[in-house]
Amino acid sequence: MLPAETATETVGAPWLNMLIFGAFVAVTMVVVLRASKHTSTAADYYAGGRSFSGTQNGLAIAGDYLSAASFLGIVGAIALQGYDGFLYSIGFLVAWLVALLLIAEPLRNTGKFTMADVLSFRLRQRPVRIAAATSTLCVTFFYLLAQMAGAGALVSLLMGISSSWGQSLVIIVVGALMIMYVLIGGMKGTTWVQIIKAVLLMTGVGAMTIWALAMFGFNFSSMLGEAVNVVNQSGADMDGQKLLEPGLRYGLNEWTKLDFVSLGMAMVFGAAGLPHVLMRFYTVPTAKEARKSVVWAISLIGLFYLFTLVLGFAAAALIGSERILAAPGGVNSAAPLLAFELGGSVLLGIIAAVAFATILAVVAGLAITASASFAHDIYSNVIKKGNSSAKEELRVAKLTVVVIGVVSILGGIGAQGQNVAFLVALAFAVAASANLPTILYSLYWRGFTTRGAVWSMYGGLIISIGLIIFSPVMSGAETSMIQGVDFSWFPLSNPGLVSIPASFLLGYIGSKTDPYKESVEKQAEMEVRSMTGVGAEAPVQH
Repeated sequence: MLPAETATETVGAPWLNMLIFGAFVAVTMVVVLRASKHTSTAADYYAGGRSFSGTQNGLAIAGDYLSAASFLGIVGAIALQGYDGFLYSIGFLVAWLVALLLIAEPLRNTGKFTMADVLSFRLRQRPVRIAAATSTLCVTFFYLLAQMAGAGALVSLLMGISSSWGQSLVIIVVGALMIMYVLIGGMKGTTWVQIIKAVLLMTGVGAMTIWALAMFGFNFSSMLGEAVNVVNQSGADMDGQKLLEPGLRYGLNEWTKLDFVSLGMAMVFGAAGLPHVLMRFYTVPTAKEARKSVVWAISLIGLFYLFTLVLGFAAAALIGSERILAAPGGVNSAAPLLAFELGGSVLLGIIAAVAFATILAVVAGLAITASASFAHDIYSNVIKKGNSSAKEELRVAKLTVVVIGVVSILGGIGAQGQNVAFLVALAFAVAASANLPTILYSLYWRGFTTRGAVWSMYGGLIISIGLIIFSPVMSGAETSMIQGVDFSWFPLSNPGLVSIPASFLLGYIGSKTDPYKESVEKQAEMEVRSMTGVGAEAPVQH
């Protein structure tokens, strides 16, 4: 990779950083190649042969969920916004209680490969599968934007690249690696990459946390005090004490307070509607293992977010907001800069490789989810009406991965410079609006109909994306994606406050006005199966 003409700061030794990157890619590629030997059927490709234990799947879920947004974006948000930045961590963690209590077990019992399997179980196949696949592809695209932007920011910082073409080249490389992982290893290979990444991430971030606390005599109050002093000494037009109080980001006026409520709704309800997370419940043999995997995931994710609290304030105390914002990648560079400050080039290289692993594992999981949704729901069940062979379906799935990879690369290039935690919050809003109401209605309301499902999914999708387009996220603000124009009229940065209740309401109205009555027998079968697991697909034996 060529050096940038305008690099503002090269952190660490680029050759060492890339050497550790290369070692991780080589090791995981070997794992993926070994997994590919057992990927011959649709169940192998989509669900890893349902052969993973609850513990393994819990690690993989944590690996899937703890994305570039969690590591890079939240540490940066806490470093710059203090208390308000930590609210991202709280929202992302609490969301798992919804998945554990309402979603995990019934979903595993009623589905086969994708979210649409559950939604169409007792409803009309064609319209519901098309709507579910459309929603899955849209949510996946938003999430991929965040991961690609994070990849560009991370590697650009390590190579000292601040030019946009250099960061674009990085995003292209990440996209190409993602396509290779999924094409070769399917869900089984992707799951092992996620497990390896989860172990590395927890170990690396835990070591950094202990190291950072040791710098302040294991006194967290001393760290907070130093963070306040650094702000006060920087000449910034702000009292450093505000870093420790609510309101720095979401208390400026009434609109920002509403924005926080909207963000909270999106994060708490979004996780249970994320297609790539829901798909993980199909990789375990039983509903009991699905529930166990969520408990493991909650434990690991909760511990991780405690680590980010320490690392965020450590970055504020040891690095300072000026250096963070001046580095290539901006707010997303806080964690790598802190690693370099603590342990020099070696620790930076290790932490950066972990972050790079994080991005690769998550984008691979997203790609396989999107490909499964198109191949299984649209191609096999809608276009071919259930008459396609497994070989044909797999071929279409792999072709879809390539298309998704190219689209995500182009989108990631366009999203450079955005805070990745913020971009993921938008994906959560779309998932919470388009998917969660329909899933809950399908599982728990006998009166739910096909019209209700279609209205809820399309309505939630259109309202959430429409409000994002006409919000300050896209135009009219200093941090907007499109500069120089202002077509925003919706005042909130996150649409969840409006789009989530609207989706629930549309599902209710659609069902109540639908003249077509759904099968009573199918409703009864789904109710028994979701609660007991009777009739759920058994694990595939090799």
